[in-house]
Amino acid sequence: MAKTRRSIPRVALLVETTRTYTRELLGGVRRYVAEHGPWSTFIELRALDSSPPPWLRKWDGDGIISRTYNQETADIIAATGLPAVETRSSHLCRDLPSVGMDNRAIGRTVAEHFLNRGYRTFATYSLHTERFFEERVQNFVTAVRAAGCECALLPERESDSVKDWEKSQSRLITWLNKLPKPVGIFAANDQMGVRLLDACQRAGLSVPEEVAVVGTENEETLCEFASPPLTSLRFDGARVGYLAAQMLDQLMSGETPPQREILVPPKGIVVRASSDDLVINDHLVARAARLIREGAATGVTVDEICRKLNASRSTLERRMQAALNRTPKEEIQRIRFRAVEHLLRDTDLTIDSIASQTGFTHSHYLQAAFKERHGVTPGEFRKRQKS
Repeated sequence: MAKTRRSIPRVALLVETTRTYTRELLGGVRRYVAEHGPWSTFIELRALDSSPPPWLRKWDGDGIISRTYNQETADIIAATGLPAVETRSSHLCRDLPSVGMDNRAIGRTVAEHFLNRGYRTFATYSLHTERFFEERVQNFVTAVRAAGCECALLPERESDSVKDWEKSQSRLITWLNKLPKPVGIFAANDQMGVRLLDACQRAGLSVPEEVAVVGTENEETLCEFASPPLTSLRFDGARVGYLAAQMLDQLMSGETPPQREILVPPKGIVVRASSDDLVINDHLVARAARLIREGAATGVTVDEICRKLNASRSTLERRMQAALNRTPKEEIQRIRFRAVEHLLRDTDLTIDSIASQTGFTHSHYLQAAFKERHGVTPGEFRKRQKS
């Protein structure tokens, strides 16, 4: 006999709370419940590898939304016999309907990001232990090869960095040094993207002039902490959570969902400094761009750049205009204003402090130049960003 649905169904949310994506996913569930509930929900602070609650096997509940990490958890969920929706490992929960990100679209989107910036040399960095990582990578490789380009692959064993971080980074540095430059590298997740950027820094490789990196998931803590900040593809966690809750609601009502698997496309790429430029094939311009990045905040001038490069101003201006469609002075200003925008958006520093940290002589000059460039004052820009 089919179980009668309670007026307030009991739902267990076995979803980790440690990531930007999964918190957005839970937000999508919350929105669905606000619109169609109420539900009585079990939710707790969880890591991906947290064990299911001991009471789950004999729980008198109505449904489960899970992100399953291992076969043990999959078996426990199956043993309950309850309606359930999986949002991570459909290969572990083959009998459950699932909602998740479209890994094929992820690989293609990152490939287009690099190709549109002029990259023709590529590499990927991925864990071979995760099927969905491999799916992302395979579709990235397919897309760049369809454009007539080759792609190097460095699979990583998760245990390598766990057992010996320094050995893992040394191996990564050796691999990076062997790659032809400039190169665009797709990291299967943001943690691996941060490892790449750390290895580039240790190896003295310029990012993004020599090595550009794009991660996956847009885990904001990792992306912003990296040096330079990591460009990453943003997942649509809210959409995944909403659709998973909708599917579970149908199952708990005895209905058959119209689809057993729903794949949600990514929301696009959040561009940060690790891949924010066109590829630079002119070595003189690449060196100039690196010097500008390193010196813009301390007030470096075009003449100083020319002296360090042993190049005339006219030569540098002509070659930068051809490669980047902007002059050395415009590039210095672009880098300075990007730093200003970051400090306005992510700190509470005064305009005086921001001016001194970004190479502007006086704060009133910064305010006037900023308004001319953006159409609003720095203070107005900050208010809009924070709102």
